[in-house]
Amino acid sequence: MAFFDRFRDKEEARSADVARDRLKVIVSHERRQRNAPSYLPSLQRDILAVIEKYVRVEPDQVQVDLNDDGNHSILEVNVNLPK
Repeated sequence: MAFFDRFRDKEEARSADVARDRLKVIVSHERRQRNAPSYLPSLQRDILAVIEKYVRVEPDQVQVDLNDDGNHSILEVNVNLPK
């Protein structure tokens, strides 16, 4: 049994690491949304409407983020287009 326990511990540690990384991403995303300007959801809907004039995409495939480094604000738009 000790032989299999070694594998189990590593697998649980990896699972914990993955869960921790996912939680970091979620917390980071929530913080960005909390500090985002109020117009950002409307901007995302408008960008999605323009894209849908040319290609059908799901709403969750368009991500609009606003990054602020103190001196500049950078609008980042990521769209996963279907093939």
